[in-house]
Amino acid sequence: MENSRAGRFTSTALMLGNLVTGCAVLAPAGMLPELSAGLGISIHAAGLLITFGAVTLCIGSPLTAWLTSRIERRLLLTTTLAVLASGNLASAFAPDYASLLVIRLVMLAVGALYTPQAAGTAALIVPAERRGSTIAYIFLGWSLAAAVGLPLITFIASRYGWRAAYGGIGVLGCVSFLLLLVRLPAGLKGTPVDLKTWREVGRSKAILLLLAITMLQMSGQFTVFTFMGPLLKKLTEATPDAIGMVFAVYGVCGFLGVVFATRIVDTWGPYRTSLLFTCLLLAGIAGWALSAGTLVLMAIGVAIWGLGFASTNSMQQVRLVAAAPPLAPATVALNTSVLYIGQAIGSAVGGLLFSRELLHSTGFVAVGFVVLALVLVVVSRPRPALAAAG
Repeated sequence: MENSRAGRFTSTALMLGNLVTGCAVLAPAGMLPELSAGLGISIHAAGLLITFGAVTLCIGSPLTAWLTSRIERRLLLTTTLAVLASGNLASAFAPDYASLLVIRLVMLAVGALYTPQAAGTAALIVPAERRGSTIAYIFLGWSLAAAVGLPLITFIASRYGWRAAYGGIGVLGCVSFLLLLVRLPAGLKGTPVDLKTWREVGRSKAILLLLAITMLQMSGQFTVFTFMGPLLKKLTEATPDAIGMVFAVYGVCGFLGVVFATRIVDTWGPYRTSLLFTCLLLAGIAGWALSAGTLVLMAIGVAIWGLGFASTNSMQQVRLVAAAPPLAPATVALNTSVLYIGQAIGSAVGGLLFSRELLHSTGFVAVGFVVLALVLVVVSRPRPALAAAG
């Protein structure tokens, strides 16, 4: 019983690290108007903090997984969190846009390590039968970043400025660093990732299909999500508090979605769970697109979308680990990488549409990406013959 409690506390410490990572990655989306006004730049330029950050993350995730796979996990994860904490504190004192961008890129180049390595570490600290639900639980950190982090960032930035918001994330990072230092057992090492591992991943059609699904799901979401605040303001004249409330609805529903997914995945199986939440994702974004201009209806669309956003990602991680357990360190890192490629594509497309005032088109372009993702989810259905053989 004591072991199980220790394992649970360790999983919680890993989950809180994902909360810090999620806040660090998503923060600019919650305070684009304040960054724009405070730094004397356009909303589109402020949105590039997310686009360029995502590009850094997508390159950094597999590269750092390869370079650091032989490093002991507690040292690796605590160092990563220390960099995230100090990077956010430094951002609070950035004198101009160029400095803020450089600090963000350096911070995220190291921060790219955290999410895949936390998922890989979870696989080392729990029995195989609890692996799926534990990985989903660790991804609750990202849901909490959207549920609690983003509304708080919007609230703090609109009242006390964007520097205070970055300072808050930095303090949270320091707390999370200390928790992980205390809770994570020493001596944990994963399977080293070498070039042969990447070759095996490249030969697996099932893995490549799952990675394509992740990329399309994230591209669709970030076409709208990056500019959700400014879109709500322009389309419905929403106040900062109303925008913060929509972010909160998104995140709380994301949290509920992951809790539900965690409960059903071990009995339903990752494929059916993934299909359900991708359908919710599509229904929510379609609701946003069709009701653009009416705040209440857009918020309902965001709630349905929220149920699917974090659950689809955690199910992708579970499916990849199940598809090839020995390749998990590489596939989870690559999934995180294509997740950030999706963020970069979506935020770049959303930025172009926003800068051209194509505000209604944004939702429909997002729907197109998610429809393609759903088609690939259906294509990726495990074959009964193979399932029986397995």
